[in-house]
Amino acid sequence: MPPATVPAGLRRDLDILDALAQHAGGFNGALGVSRVADLVGREKSQVSRALAALAKEGLVERDPETLGYRLGWRIYALAARTFESRLVTVATPYLRAVVSKVQETTVLCVLRGNDLLTVASEAPAHAFRGVGWEGVTVPAAATSAGRVLVSDWEEPAIRAWFTPAQLAVAGAHPKVTTPEELLEELTRIRANGYATVDEEFEHGVVGCSAPVRDFNGRIVAAINITGPKGRLGDRLDMAGRYIAGAAQQLTERLVAEDGRS
Repeated sequence: MPPATVPAGLRRDLDILDALAQHAGGFNGALGVSRVADLVGREKSQVSRALAALAKEGLVERDPETLGYRLGWRIYALAARTFESRLVTVATPYLRAVVSKVQETTVLCVLRGNDLLTVASEAPAHAFRGVGWEGVTVPAAATSAGRVLVSDWEEPAIRAWFTPAQLAVAGAHPKVTTPEELLEELTRIRANGYATVDEEFEHGVVGCSAPVRDFNGRIVAAINITGPKGRLGDRLDMAGRYIAGAAQQLTERLVAEDGRS
């Protein structure tokens, strides 16, 4: 079956919401119609009508003073009901415990298509806090978290999702460049209970990740630690074992809550 196409009107609205989410500036986060039109590459009049329709439904709201637009209350109301929102709420204490122990940035990731999406992050006091990782997506194949998230997939699915062309360009210094190498790496991950990467995604950066499972035993998220090689490299396997334990504790918490619901 061919992939479903997105209606043009829906695609336009999604582009507008994306622009408001990613490019909002100023203390109130509002963008003018002209700025939104420039960002999405559409006529100002078309964007103005679309924003008015979205505002009527609560998906965006208009600042009464600046007349700029920002994401509306309904976006947040919907987001609060998602699986990711519940997962973040339950996982936050576990992420903070990892940061306290390892003193490196710790994030919670999920898989969305071929990309890794960060849904929560915690950082130690010494970390630079210029840009948060929440909502940021990166190619999954070159990351320890991405590999963890597909480590329970069947071989045909791995080969279909991660082609040699995709693997060859994933990350700054890819070391797993064929489906066969990826399958071997996934076997090691299943045996160890965690994954590691050494400067594959970014020069000078290492990381490790462990799987979080749901009530049915499916991997639904990964806890990841990332840090400079000079600071974390010698402790990478120790950190991997530690977050494997933290991920198991989070899994048990999720399973217990599902059992009570």
